[in-house]
Order: sequence, then structure tokens, then C-alpha cells
Amino acid sequence: MSAQHELYSASATPALLKRRGSRRWKTFKKSLPLFTLAMPGIIFKLIFSYIPLLGLIIAFKKYRYDEGIFGSEWVGLRNFRFLFSSNDAWIITRNTVGYNIIFILLTMFCSFTLAILLAELGRRMLKVYQVIMALPYFVSWVVVGYMVLAFLDQQNGFLNQVLLGMGLDKVKWYQEPGYWPAILAFTHLWKSIGFSTLIYFAGILGLDPAYYEAARMDGASRVQMAAKITLPLMTPLMIILLIVDLGRIFRSDFGMFFFIPNDSPFLISVTEVIDTYIYRSMRVVGDVGMSTAAGLFQSVVGFITVVSANAVIRKINRDNSLW
Repeated sequence: MSAQHELYSASATPALLKRRGSRRWKTFKKSLPLFTLAMPGIIFKLIFSYIPLLGLIIAFKKYRYDEGIFGSEWVGLRNFRFLFSSNDAWIITRNTVGYNIIFILLTMFCSFTLAILLAELGRRMLKVYQVIMALPYFVSWVVVGYMVLAFLDQQNGFLNQVLLGMGLDKVKWYQEPGYWPAILAFTHLWKSIGFSTLIYFAGILGLDPAYYEAARMDGASRVQMAAKITLPLMTPLMIILLIVDLGRIFRSDFGMFFFIPNDSPFLISVTEVIDTYIYRSMRVVGDVGMSTAAGLFQSVVGFITVVSANAVIRKINRDNSLW
């Protein structure tokens, strides 16, 4: 019986493989339009995201332009040791992680609150507010830097003119580090809140209106509906966005931290982050290996953060995790 079964399996295997191949080919032909549509994105990702990964080897080498990537001297983890043994390692890590935590929490709270308020507006005014809030997201950090300079310039800045009109002394904004955590937090919130609000607003529009109708019949107020219906139903979306943001917690927006403080040397202690530190290292020292090591460190820690956060959320509530 066993021999007959083996003989049957051996004779059936080519036919079975042929049927499977034919089925796969039919599936491919059926999905060919979608595959063709996705090809530009796949090629873009391949060229700009995966092929450059070969350059990560520079993080373990003392790179020399005349010897090239593969001809340069192998130094192992020396670039990483130099990065973390420097006096600036604690400062740039503290600033990068600290600012990102503030940005994530502040943007999430304000965006979700504004999304709830937008859901209460009439359709005519809704479009006006959506456009007004979304516009800053598309403004370059270079332009935002000049706008901030118009407010904070020591001689002719708007805020200093207001202070003079009130009989107070001018403030040297670009020489006083104590003001800048609040300035950077406000600037980031102003620029990013519109786009984040639209994401939450789209999620709120997708909620079943029957929940709210039942709550109104029971006499629930708008605040109670927001707290008891909107917030619980929007929690999975908020968690997904939180996990994505945590993956970038060791990365910073270079444009904001470079252009908004106007590259002032007096503000290095509170505005220097890993990305600007890499840029200054390249500009001053020209050490490609150390800069690549810092970038690799950011990517690895970001990956570990996303996986860890997802594991914790999966442990708490499996339905709210990404995978």
C-alpha cells in the first residue's frame, strides 16, 4: 500500500505542479494592471531604499575617497565608539528623544481634539478650516525659518517691538537657550497639526453614526460622546500612528532644527540633535564613516523601538497591534 501511494504521488507531482503553475500564471495575468501600477513605486523603493543599504559598510571603515568603499581600511566598531565616547553623545541623544516625545504627545492630543471639533462644524466652514490648517504642512522649513526670524529678530523682530511698546527690554532670542524648547515645540505643532488632524478626522468620519444616535437618545452630551464613543473607537488608529512615530524617535527633522534656530552657536545645547550633529561632523570634520555609523545607529534603534512597542501593545490587546 505504501509503495502504491509513493508511486501515485510521484506520478501526480508533475501534473500537480503544472496545475499550480497555471493557476499562478492566471493570477499574475489577472493582477497585471495592479502590478504595473505599483512598478514605479517598487522601482523607486529599490533604487533609493534598498540599493543604498550596501553603503552601510562605510560605518565600519575609515573611508577614504581615493580608495573607495571596498578599498578603505576596515576599523570595525571604532566609528561607533568615537560617536558615543564624545562629550556631545548624551546631549544629542537627550535632545533627539526628548523633543520627539514632546512632539508625539503634544501633536496627538491637539490633533485629536481638533478633529473632534471639526466633526461638529457645518460642511461649508469645514472646508475653510481644513485648508487653513493643512497649508503650513506644505511650507518649507526654510520659509518657516524666515517667518520665525521676523518674529524673533533682536533688532526689528515683532516680539521685541511689542516688548518695547510695553516698556520692557528686548530679548536676545537667538542667544537665550531657555526659550527654545517651547519655541521648537510650538513651531512643530503649528506645521504638523493640520495634516495629523485630517488623519484623525478621516477616522472619525468612518465611525458608525448609530453609536452617536443611540447616545443622543440616552441624553449623552457631546463631551460624554467624545470620551465614551469617539476615543475608544479611535484608539486602534491612535496606537498605529504612535507605533509609526516611535520608529522615528531617534530621528529628527533636520530642516526644523537647523533653520529655525538659525544655526546659532549659542543654542547648541538645546537644539543640537543627531541629524544636525551628523551634518556638522560632515561639514567640519568630513568623517563619512562616523556619519554613516550615526545613521545606522538611528535605523537600528528605530527598528528595535517599533518591534518592542508593537510587542507590548500586542501583549495588552492583540487587536490593536500592527502585526
